[in-house]
Amino acid sequence: MTTSENSEQAKTPAQPAGQLTADGTTYAGSGSPVLARFYELVDLHPEKTALIYAPEHGDELSISWREFDQASTRIARLLRAEFGVNENSVVVVATRNSHLHYFVTYAAWKLGALALPLRAELPARERDEILELADPAVVYAEWDDIEFPSLSPPELERAESYASERLDNLYPHPGKAIASGGSTGRSKIVIDRTWNPAVWRRTLGMEDEQVHLMAAPLYHNSPKLIGNTGLLKDHTMVIMQRFTPEQAVDLIERHRVNYAYLPPIILQRIARMPGIEERDLSSIHAFHSSAAVCPPWLKRWWIERIGPEKVWEVYGSSEGVGATIIRGDEWLEHPGSVGRPSANARLRILDEHQQELPPGEVGEIYMWTETGPTFDYVGAPPLKSTPDGYYSVGDLGSVDEDGYLFIADRRTDMIVTGGANVFPAEVEAALGEHPEVADVVVVGVPDEEWGRRVHAIVQPRDVARPPAISDLNAHVRERLVNYKAPKTYEYLADFPRNEAGKIRRTQLAAERE
Repeated sequence: MTTSENSEQAKTPAQPAGQLTADGTTYAGSGSPVLARFYELVDLHPEKTALIYAPEHGDELSISWREFDQASTRIARLLRAEFGVNENSVVVVATRNSHLHYFVTYAAWKLGALALPLRAELPARERDEILELADPAVVYAEWDDIEFPSLSPPELERAESYASERLDNLYPHPGKAIASGGSTGRSKIVIDRTWNPAVWRRTLGMEDEQVHLMAAPLYHNSPKLIGNTGLLKDHTMVIMQRFTPEQAVDLIERHRVNYAYLPPIILQRIARMPGIEERDLSSIHAFHSSAAVCPPWLKRWWIERIGPEKVWEVYGSSEGVGATIIRGDEWLEHPGSVGRPSANARLRILDEHQQELPPGEVGEIYMWTETGPTFDYVGAPPLKSTPDGYYSVGDLGSVDEDGYLFIADRRTDMIVTGGANVFPAEVEAALGEHPEVADVVVVGVPDEEWGRRVHAIVQPRDVARPPAISDLNAHVRERLVNYKAPKTYEYLADFPRNEAGKIRRTQLAAERE
């Protein structure tokens, strides 16, 4: 992603005049609506706490809006003076969650640069592929074996020598960049240059001035989006360096957390935490999950624990080509669904010839938004689309008679065993209900008798004392017909994951061919 490739887009205003911003007014400026809202909040209450950093070990750190503004301005001046960062640059942010992650991101935005978050623990090969695509002006990370200019967290102290006077809001917002892929092929970068977290939609239970727990990693699309939307809704962001269920619940109780983005793996670890029934979660106004379909047993646990009106789920993609939304009370009427299209989206289920399928039939999910596609790929071909502007990211699903979407597996993941079709997600959902299972992946492996047999790779909660295979088998057969039950099992202490934290299913399947 070279400077010349970015220059024309970076000079294009990211938001047209007349777009609503977080406080309901219109933004007609030529600079960034994100920074306009950020500066508005700094001026409104400079001493109010904007960020609370909760490290894995040690004391919490509170940062006011004024401190946030001044620190990110000093860093912006450092990036410009020492690395030449400007409106055509990419700044990679590749550290664990912290207040500094926010500081560097907003410093890049103040210079009009594109901030690209990456997982700090990326394998070197995948990391280097992404860096090659991004061609960053600087990489903020603790990597000492890369070819690009870098800046480590301790080296940020140099920013103290730079001035903190406010920088003018000169550049259109450069948008959102997320790294994707790796598990399905060569890595790619998804860039949306119209993304504006200062725009607030009254949905997902998010309100003004809430206390917001950031428990998920900021290199993932949803935490990045929701974390900045919440911040610009004047939330106090409680940022976990690394998620553990015990610390997350402690923070919810201590800071009276109102809102959070909690993907299913986090929801599961909290629900299975010893003593959770005695803990106080009453401050939660709402949370929402995405990234993977929430297993039905887990959704019901949270609905019963805090109430259906507080439990939201979203299905979408990093490309932002459409989304579906469902609240807990709707889910109880359509269990297993991920909802209906949001107000600005439409949905179709199409076959391989792009013909629409009736309710109940599984096909490829295509979505349309009123803005049309606003993203660019770097390192990947365009998405599949229909002549009238519906786009697919390759997921499969079906709708019921009321238009509620149900996700199925990708066609390439489906297992044909003895002539019968088995969708791994269904088997994984059943195994995931077992109290001794922390995570599970189901794949098809070669078999002389069955063609492919259903094989379960299980990550036990207690690696030293995994559950008996007979217990797992009985558990699944109580929930699914016999041909869907795994014929073989194995235990794995941990799963390989990509830069977005998703399990590398393709890698696990390939290793067992």
